[in-house]
Amino acid sequence: MGNLADLETFPLLEVWGDAVRARRVQGESITLAVVELGPNAIVPEHRHVAEQLGMVIRGEMHFTLDGEIRTLGPGGTWRILSNRPHNVQAGPDGAVVIDVFSPVRSDWDSLPIAAKTTPRWPDANGG
Repeated sequence: MGNLADLETFPLLEVWGDAVRARRVQGESITLAVVELGPNAIVPEHRHVAEQLGMVIRGEMHFTLDGEIRTLGPGGTWRILSNRPHNVQAGPDGAVVIDVFSPVRSDWDSLPIAAKTTPRWPDANGG
């Protein structure tokens, strides 16, 4: 993969089956992911070494982090420090989010690759 590419050229990884899938751009020490969550998709409580920053760009998510529970829509953000437990449930229309991880999510290297589909974001109108 070159240094400049369109999102649709990246493999669609099945992070939690077909309910939570992501395309990632991998650097030497950072991962950028555009994550697509299906309607009411659940990301069970988990933790990882990588710090994570994120933002909802479409839909809504019900987020639990360090005992704080919030519903986040477009523009809602999160900051997850290393090894902090968190979980998410997408809203009834699902969600598309941007996640940034450091260090890279090398644990995603072995995830299954989904059939090629058009990204849910951006759409044909660029939104």
